[in-house]
Amino acid sequence: MTTQDRTDLLNEIGLNVQNRAAIGRVLGTGTIGQATERADGRMEATIRILPDEIGWDPAILVMPHGGDLELELINDDLNTHCALLPSNGDRKFIWLVNHSRGRATLNLDGPGYYWYSSPTGNDEGRGLTGAIVVMGDVPPEARLDRPDQPRP
Repeated sequence: MTTQDRTDLLNEIGLNVQNRAAIGRVLGTGTIGQATERADGRMEATIRILPDEIGWDPAILVMPHGGDLELELINDDLNTHCALLPSNGDRKFIWLVNHSRGRATLNLDGPGYYWYSSPTGNDEGRGLTGAIVVMGDVPPEARLDRPDQPRP
């Protein structure tokens, strides 16, 4: 994905407006991808650890709405990593030895940023860090009592 493609995708899904500073500063060097929705309403995506890149690919995964996500994780690196993943009710942990793969089913039912990582080892001082961005609006009963925020 070129820099222009990344910029166009960030524009298209609206991550370049109000929230761009936070996600851009934390994950400014990674790629961005989108989960695909199947006919049954579940979403699926693949995330890789590429050789010698010390990062997730994509680093930012976008879900069009809340729900279930079937995630395949592939470690193409020569080092062992793990995946600590968000999911409603309980986090998921998958050990990924070099050249292995794993699967996890996550439930992320509300909009927002959900962070995932590989906290084992040092991985250049910060571990592997990524985000799953769930698009959509918070239901009225869950909104904070504050003035309306700018919308794209």
